[in-house]
Amino acid sequence: MNTKVINIIGWVLFLISSIGFIMSSFGNFWAMFGSIFFLFGCLVFLIPYFKKKD
Repeated sequence: MNTKVINIIGWVLFLISSIGFIMSSFGNFWAMFGSIFFLFGCLVFLIPYFKKKD
């Protein structure tokens, strides 16, 4: 496996954990707030992997 694949696998695992945090924080506003921002942060870090190379 090359470094790019390992990085993508790591970020996918972070996405899965953020979804788990979101599901476990139903009913608690601040926990849900933090979990959603964690999810968006993971998605932002994944953008460079899916952009086309020039």
